[in-house]
Parts: sequence; C-alpha cells; structure tokens
Amino acid sequence: MEFITGIIDFIIHIDEHLGRFVTDYGAWTLGILFVIIFCETGLVFTPFLPGDSLLFAAGAISAQYPDALPFGFMLILLIIAAILGDTVNYWIGSSLGHWLMNRPKPLIKREYIDRTHAFFEKHGGKTIIMARFVPIVRTFAPFVAGMGKMSYRYFLTYNIVGGIVWVVLFLGAGYLFGNVPFVKHNFEWVAIGIVLVSVLPIVIEFVRERGKKH
Repeated sequence: MEFITGIIDFIIHIDEHLGRFVTDYGAWTLGILFVIIFCETGLVFTPFLPGDSLLFAAGAISAQYPDALPFGFMLILLIIAAILGDTVNYWIGSSLGHWLMNRPKPLIKREYIDRTHAFFEKHGGKTIIMARFVPIVRTFAPFVAGMGKMSYRYFLTYNIVGGIVWVVLFLGAGYLFGNVPFVKHNFEWVAIGIVLVSVLPIVIEFVRERGKKH
C-alpha cells in the first residue's frame, strides 16, 4: 500500500520531485528520466510508472534549469528512450509473450492484454501511435504487437512516429506552459488532469462495452 501511495504522490507532485532531482543530481537527472521513460514503455511489468505527466514536468523543469536539463538534448534523449523502450517490449512479446501468458499463475494481467487487443482490432497498426497517449495500453501495445508477430519493419515505422510525436508534444507543452503562473501554482491539478485525460479513452471504451452487453 505504501508503494502505491508513493507512486501517486510522485505523479501528483512530480514537479517538486524533479526539482529536487535536479538540485541533488544536476545533469544526472537526464539519466533518471531516460530510465523511467524506457521502463514505462519497455518493460511490461512497469505500467504504473508516469509517462505523460513526467514529460510535461520535465519540460517545465528544463525551462527553469536549462544548464542541467538542456531542452534540445533532453528531447532527443527521451525520444530515443521511448523508441528503444517499445522496441525492447516488442521483442519481449515476440520471444516470451506466450510463455508469460500461459504460466499456471500468469505473470501479466489478462485484462490488460485483452484491452490492448481491443485497441488493435479497432485501430490496427495505428494503435502503436495512439497507445502512446493511453496509460497501461502504452506499455502493453508493443508487447501484444510482438506476440501477434506484427512485421517488425511495420511496427518500427509506427514506433518511431509515435515516439517522436508523444515526446515532442508533452515535453514541448511543459517547456512552453509549465511555468505559466497559473500552471506552476496548480501543478498537482494539472498532473491529475493529464492523467484523467489520458485514461479517458479507456473509460469511454469500457462504457461502450458495458452498453453493448446490456
């Protein structure tokens, strides 16, 4: 329970935590950001890590500490992390996906896989791009693509486009608007808003499915 509350606190007050990272570790914060973005997209066991809100906060902190977090370099670094993460996740799904799912006690929640399959059925290969903006689905989309033996060249195209658009959009928005007085003084509500908007597609799909069953 403490772990869950810790994750929630980190997401809600992510600007404060990143600010402390920069104060304590300086440019090493770039490495921390790289690892979090890579793990959130690349490891099927870590869908709980922040993605959208982290990028937004990182952009805002970059505007405050340009020497420690140079925006251009960070932008390229986190795009690489996002693309590399999806690539690793694809190959995990391709090599170990069915083994992980068919264990006596499955190591991955079936509902996450089913939810991601539904996205693929509706949107096809574009799911790899669209999933970037949906928590949980973002983590499982490349894994499911690997399990389904999607052509790697086909997957890679969507992976690159999705990674670039996702990072540029949220990191750039944070850099441009993160230090606007209203946003800066209400950052926890902005972080919550980003999370709510991100999970809205999941809620809509859930409501639609419930409606079909009734």
